[in-house]
Amino acid sequence: MQIAMIAMGSRGDIQPYIALGRGLKAAGHSVRLITHENFEGLVSSHELEFCPVKGNVQEFLETPEMQALLEKGNFLTINAHTSKASQRAAIDWAEGSLAACQGIDLIVVGVGGLFLSIALAEKLKLPLLQAYIFPFTPTKAFSAVLFPHQFITKLGGSVRRLSHHLFRQIMWQGSRIGDRLARQQVLGLSAAPFWGPYNAAPFQRYPILYGFSPSVISKPSDWYHTHITGYWFLDAAPDWTPPTALLDFLQSGSPPVYIGFGSMGSRNPEATADLVLKAIALTGQRAILQSGWGGLSKRDLPDTVFMVDSIPHSWLFPLVAVVVHHGGAGTTAAGLRAGVPTIVIPFFGDQPFWGQKVAELGVGSAPIPRKQLTAERLAEAIHRAMTVRSMRQRAADLGAKIRGEDGIANAVAIIQELEKRGAFYDKDNRVNWQ
Repeated sequence: MQIAMIAMGSRGDIQPYIALGRGLKAAGHSVRLITHENFEGLVSSHELEFCPVKGNVQEFLETPEMQALLEKGNFLTINAHTSKASQRAAIDWAEGSLAACQGIDLIVVGVGGLFLSIALAEKLKLPLLQAYIFPFTPTKAFSAVLFPHQFITKLGGSVRRLSHHLFRQIMWQGSRIGDRLARQQVLGLSAAPFWGPYNAAPFQRYPILYGFSPSVISKPSDWYHTHITGYWFLDAAPDWTPPTALLDFLQSGSPPVYIGFGSMGSRNPEATADLVLKAIALTGQRAILQSGWGGLSKRDLPDTVFMVDSIPHSWLFPLVAVVVHHGGAGTTAAGLRAGVPTIVIPFFGDQPFWGQKVAELGVGSAPIPRKQLTAERLAEAIHRAMTVRSMRQRAADLGAKIRGEDGIANAVAIIQELEKRGAFYDKDNRVNWQ
């Protein structure tokens, strides 16, 4: 098949789809990835066809206004700000994606680019396969990723299910104007319903894939036509080699603590670095700090601390003692697979959800929201993660389970079985899979 995958967002949002695309390509399919123009090097390094749409997520996240919103951590205001940006980009994204989907047999998409993909599927009469990396299907089993888990849980299953519908509406209403512009001005379609295209045929027809581990989130009893395949990990490129200085640091002492906040920025990186360094000093541990997009920078580091820009988590995390991060879905997955305790410092969005999940599984401490982070609280969490044997054992056991799963192979097998049954070529066929 000729497959187009649409993935929008930060690097952590894109990587699982590159991994899945590699698996599909290895199985004999032709795969093109439609994503932001700044990811050309990443996509091309993994030998997938790169189809760019205008926009640079890194530059957008680093604007002063966005940095201020990320620090506050209010998802609604962040969503409102990003929605305005997506409205301006909607026409460009639709034009670029429409051109990239010519000659395609199947569209695969997650939450990033979902509504555009539904419109493209309608326009081009193409099958659309949903493939998510965090829960997006309503269920009574747990609350939506956006809502406080402990509060919603007390209100019962019906309210938990309602929270998912509310989350879907927040996502849709923020995208509705841009979606209407794309539909009408580029695709020649009528506007989607006010409450969203969730009942549209392309959205309802096929099973849904979830790229996380069933050992982390088991399949709810009210999730029909869904498959929890296991994580879609993107490991380091075959020709990647670690810096010699980093290897020397790792070999010069005990396994260090890893601390990095991914694409979550800080208007005052020096203050953040000072907080982190104070916490490390309080614990007496060695540490690796990842600057990345998060802006962490410090010229004068003690010998016990090493700073890196970007290192593949799949390589680094198994070599450290504890991972401290923002709680992005991909970073959380990498930490869990490594089998070491996790400390989540959530900023917004689905990050508190993953932080709470880590705590529930007993493989890390309770999440510490970024606004509440102090050197003392971080030091205490690191100390517990280093010394509580039961936590470390649970983390090791969960890591072994995750490493025994092959989410990419499972997802590819499901897609190939659908193709074998002719599901993608019969517009009236809905495969009844559990």
